Amino acid sequence: MVKEGDPLVLIDTAPYRAALAQANAALEQAEASATNAKVAADRNRELANQNLVSRMQLDDALALERSTAAQVSAARAAVTTARINLGYATITSPISGRAGQMRVLEGALVGQGEATLLTTVEQVDPIFVFFDQPASDFERLMRAQASGDVTLAQGNLAEVRLLRDDGTLYDEKGTLDFSDYSVNPATGAVAFRGRVSNPGRVLLPGMYVKVRLSVGTLKKGFRVPQLAVQRDGQGPFVLVAGADGMVAQKRIVTTSAVGSDWVISSGLADGDQVIVDNLQKIGPGMPVKAKPAKADGAAAPAVPAAVAEGAAPTTAS
Repeated sequence: MVKEGDPLVLIDTAPYRAALAQANAALEQAEASATNAKVAADRNRELANQNLVSRMQLDDALALERSTAAQVSAARAAVTTARINLGYATITSPISGRAGQMRVLEGALVGQGEATLLTTVEQVDPIFVFFDQPASDFERLMRAQASGDVTLAQGNLAEVRLLRDDGTLYDEKGTLDFSDYSVNPATGAVAFRGRVSNPGRVLLPGMYVKVRLSVGTLKKGFRVPQLAVQRDGQGPFVLVAGADGMVAQKRIVTTSAVGSDWVISSGLADGDQVIVDNLQKIGPGMPVKAKPAKADGAAAPAVPAAVAEGAAPTTAS
């Protein structure tokens, strides 16, 4: 682990120190010439006021004064350049993070004609997570916000959660750090970046994780167990127990998954009784008797599950 500014590699400084000394000597010589030129110019100014020197002599003295002053400026710039080059001989870490494998051995020739990779420093706390979202989802959210169905989080208020390969949730919550404003024509997706704290350094650069992004709040929707949602060629649907005691089919629109539930943005109404069991034995138009299902810890409290003989009313959430 290294901090920003910590030295990582030292390149032989002898030639750079010699170049700096030579630049300093050139600066001293230029300053001496400039001082002599200024004295001569001042003397010619006084003599010119007394008409003791020609105008040409005065112009020559003033020109020499200006040129030597310019030489001093150039010499100072050369000293600055030599000092910068000497500073480059000490390679420091540009950021705080973890330094990787050293790519060169002591005594190796580096930077001869081309750049040489010495080592790589990876930032590990916080760590950035890069992911893409389909442009169609992005557009759908914009339309939902315009219609008032969704309230989107602004800036870095959008929450980012990470899931490991085994499905467990990473403890630290992150925020949305960056979102691109253009669509990648090759993938049809929009690029996003999340910023997540990594105090225990559990997450490593290059690791793959699943991302759960909470970009806003759905003002009205329903949570229904995933087992209740069926699909055919026309899209997703659920079976409900109608007021007349008959099974009815309702087309729905799912927006996302929360645990073992689907979030349904349209297609259901308050009081609908969704059937979640024995779906293979029943179909639209069949008689059904509503019966609340047993409580299931995976089901949303606001949307009780139901058995095939009946159903429980869904509740807007």
